[in-house]
Amino acid sequence: MMKPALWQGLLAGAAGAVAMSVSEKAEQLLTGRPDSHVPARTMERMSGMPERPGRQPVPVNWAMHLGQAALLGVLRSVMAHAGLRGPWSSAKFAVVRLTNDQILENATGVGAPPPTWPRTELVVDLLHKAVYAFTTGAVADALAATSGPGPGQRHAAMRAGRHPDVGPPPRGEA
Repeated sequence: MMKPALWQGLLAGAAGAVAMSVSEKAEQLLTGRPDSHVPARTMERMSGMPERPGRQPVPVNWAMHLGQAALLGVLRSVMAHAGLRGPWSSAKFAVVRLTNDQILENATGVGAPPPTWPRTELVVDLLHKAVYAFTTGAVADALAATSGPGPGQRHAAMRAGRHPDVGPPPRGEA
């Protein structure tokens, strides 16, 4: 399960990053919001790179943006291979994506906790992270489905729902 989850997750996460970037550019055309330099600033702090005042280097911004998205895609692929597929799983994954950003940005001092943000910025960030999470999820789910149902799905097929009298399938069948 892990080898396909790795390459499929990197692919799914990259697809999610592209979709999020397209949604961001479309939103920026409508709202006039400038590019964010938070990804580059976070990467500079995490890696010990020299920091630059003002506009950040585009390659550093893209490296952090795409790299973080691709790596997190592996987690969503593992979820899909385990049988956690569909919109509910993508919604759960959106929380993971947001949490990852906030940990890195706040730990480096580049970001501030979302409750302190202007509401419009918060809504925009949530929207774009949802685009990422649901796109990544759709791609991860489709790729994992080529291997058949995951262990959780096979268990659920025994009897839908959670029941104390239904244990997991025998080993080797999960």
